[in-house]
Amino acid sequence: MRTNSKSVNFARQWLSILTAAAVVGVSAPAIAQQDQNQLVTAAQSTFSDFQRDPDMTWFRANVGRAKAVLIAPEIVKAGWIFGGSGGRAVLYAVDSKGKWAGPAFYNIGAASVGFQAGLSVSQTITLVMTDKGLNSLLANSVKLGGDASIAAGPVGAGANSDITTDFVAFSRAKGLYGGLNLEGSVLSPANDWNNAYYGKTVLPPDILVRGDTRNPQGEQLAADISRAAVLR
Repeated sequence: MRTNSKSVNFARQWLSILTAAAVVGVSAPAIAQQDQNQLVTAAQSTFSDFQRDPDMTWFRANVGRAKAVLIAPEIVKAGWIFGGSGGRAVLYAVDSKGKWAGPAFYNIGAASVGFQAGLSVSQTITLVMTDKGLNSLLANSVKLGGDASIAAGPVGAGANSDITTDFVAFSRAKGLYGGLNLEGSVLSPANDWNNAYYGKTVLPPDILVRGDTRNPQGEQLAADISRAAVLR
């Protein structure tokens, strides 16, 4: 009996160890993707906010013409004389099969000099209206207003404006700046975030053009954009 008890205890200990190892193995990717999942969820909420905003009639009318949609739930701009802005964004694009694919994660950053004070936090959505604009995002980095043209999206009474630029940016902001101008901002792929989210080494074309790299957590926002594009 004594031997059997020891054997049972030994087996239980190994079962506990194996179970713990299995839990760690399953949860590690989830933990690695936690920040990315939170950003995608926030981006989905941001897209919904813009869809419901009565001033965003041009946005709603033209999202179906866009080659891609860049969503930044939170761009922080702060400074005193020397200032800057930064944040992260997700990009969804129409892939080679005609479906909305994504997300690909991007960093947004800009520096500015001049008299300024205060802090603003903005939600931004940028519609990528041309192939040139989309191709620039598939490169290592793009400077808005330099490598590709950008315009502020019309709101309210400007809903019928005809805009011919690579990017059309919309923002909703609170703070002393009273708005956000993305001209001069640099966009670059967040490769570490993309790799963590998809569990392998990927580049934006793998996610956005070929459409052969997927994460189920990002499918709902793709569906929301697709639905908005059809309802324009």
